[in-house]
Amino acid sequence: MAQGDFGVNGRVRFGVYWYMRWLTLGLTIACASCAVGSARSAPSIPAVAPIQAELSREQQVDHVLNRLAYGPRPGDVERVRKVGLERWIALQLTPEAIDDRVADSVVAAYRTLGTPTSELASIFREVRMARRDTTRAAPPIDMGARRTLQLSLAEVSAAKLARAVTSERQLYEQMVDFWENHFSVFSGKGQTRLFIPAYDRDVIRPRAMGKFRDLLGAVATSPAMLFYLDNARSTSRGLNENYARELLELHTLGVDGGYTQQDVIQVARALTGWSIDQRAGEFVFRPRLHDESEKLVLGSRLAPGRGIEDGEQVLDILARHPSTARFITRKLVVRFVSDSAPTALVDRCAAVFSASDGDIRRTVQCVVTSPEFFSKAAYKAKVKTPFELVASALRATNASLDGSPRGAQIVTRLGQPTFGRQTPDGWPDRADEWVNAGAMVNRVNFGLSLAAGSVPGVRIAGVDPARAASIATPEFQRR
Repeated sequence: MAQGDFGVNGRVRFGVYWYMRWLTLGLTIACASCAVGSARSAPSIPAVAPIQAELSREQQVDHVLNRLAYGPRPGDVERVRKVGLERWIALQLTPEAIDDRVADSVVAAYRTLGTPTSELASIFREVRMARRDTTRAAPPIDMGARRTLQLSLAEVSAAKLARAVTSERQLYEQMVDFWENHFSVFSGKGQTRLFIPAYDRDVIRPRAMGKFRDLLGAVATSPAMLFYLDNARSTSRGLNENYARELLELHTLGVDGGYTQQDVIQVARALTGWSIDQRAGEFVFRPRLHDESEKLVLGSRLAPGRGIEDGEQVLDILARHPSTARFITRKLVVRFVSDSAPTALVDRCAAVFSASDGDIRRTVQCVVTSPEFFSKAAYKAKVKTPFELVASALRATNASLDGSPRGAQIVTRLGQPTFGRQTPDGWPDRADEWVNAGAMVNRVNFGLSLAAGSVPGVRIAGVDPARAASIATPEFQRR
């Protein structure tokens, strides 16, 4: 909306318009921060039994702060000791019980986060039309709107890092990162970037510690996933198997989960018509494009003559399949315990996943309170990804971000741009994928730059020189 479009009272109405817009965005961001609930609702905090571990109590505290959180900040070790290790874990499993106003206020600086997808799509169309118009007859594009479009993806990345650094809900932020990597989308493919702010804000964050079936359904109807894996253009007359294949292989059953190529085809048929309203930037089911004939998926019959119910039944089948329980649980064990994923632990916690109808919180609790989690073999056994390294370094030095996207650019330079994995398998979570000579040199250089206070977008005040220097050591690269 350009100022010149308002006529005589243009300036007044222009000012009112932007005031109301920023007010609306502020309220949207504030509401989004309530996605995990309110502390005033008195949530039920799970009981965590006394930890039985090979590690000393000091090592246990260090372990949870580096594995369930993005590393300790100055004073965090003492705080965990004061509240008690088991109580701290129980609170992290119940993020809605944790006051996170400090992180909320930091994230509020990223003003594009609450922008509706419909507005981003509208700006995108106007910019594209202006570029194609060689006669210069198109109206000028408001620079504020163009700036919103440019910043929308960058601020999602920056806010994600800011939350990892400042949030008290550390395990919750770990789980958001886990699911955004599990259900990975690539921002560089076409219009996918327009849908990513809502993907982070409205799809992943509200469900990161809930029921897996709810999360799976939200992802399946998200424009980000439907566009990235081409299901938005899959019809009864022009079948596209991309999303169906990754839904089975990467999102639920796993590559060895017991499905066949025929299952892929049947799932793709069941999901025809699951598309996007490009103008609104929302999911839409198009009955005329759906294959209504009978289908057979993993031995289950999908009756003919139905519509969206076909896809919903497929999601029900997949979410409750034993292979899904094992596949998801194994990834959680790799994330939190070790690259080798002890089989006995996977079996125990997969049983919890199945018995609880895919309760993510209970499955995570099984993993992170296990003897395997607190074993000597798991201690300092994981190599930090670039995102984990940057977040933990900023926490260790008590650093703050300046509210610009520059902080997230550090992660990109170290090789892990947020929503920047081109293939749908997500960034690797194994040490051998991140340990090589070039990567280690870049990591050490980052540590030295941070200790010198010369990292763009980062402020460090009153940091212990010894603590800052430790960022560049091999020991700090592990968690």
